[in-house]
Amino acid sequence: MLGEGTNKMTEQFVVGVIGAPFGIKGHVKVRSFSGEYEHLKRLDTLRLRCGDSERFLELEATLPLTRGLGMKFKGIDTPEQAQSLTGGELITDRSHAAPLKKDEFYVEDLRGLQVLGNGVVLGHITDVLEGGGGQLIEIRLAGGELKLVPFRNEFFGDICLERGTAILLEQWILS
Repeated sequence: MLGEGTNKMTEQFVVGVIGAPFGIKGHVKVRSFSGEYEHLKRLDTLRLRCGDSERFLELEATLPLTRGLGMKFKGIDTPEQAQSLTGGELITDRSHAAPLKKDEFYVEDLRGLQVLGNGVVLGHITDVLEGGGGQLIEIRLAGGELKLVPFRNEFFGDICLERGTAILLEQWILS
């Protein structure tokens, strides 16, 4: 786990979660955290984390669904076997994650960044959450208090992964 004010580019991270099984042949529904699915269709093997245990699954087939993607893994051939995967997190390496567009970041890379305001360390990013109006950055202030800040240009300036910093423009929001 990253400590306060440290950041290291994560090489492997969670790209999606397995939902409910469907059909009679062991298919499961998959939700991609990026909202994109093409990168998942190209995978041969995925690492699955269920609680404290991890294992590798070989992808046998994919099929498009109205919401998400259907996946079939080798050796998972019944609805009961598929049910055991529900809630599991799909982990892959950076090279197989959804490609980033300009000014986009992987959540895992933002966690641990120091948040600076007027050159002073205010705290560090602990998470990125989905809010009703968009993403929210969770910041642990130097005093330990957690604050949520909308992840928008009017609140955040330069984000530099190499330096491990994110500039907070509107510090009043932490009051």
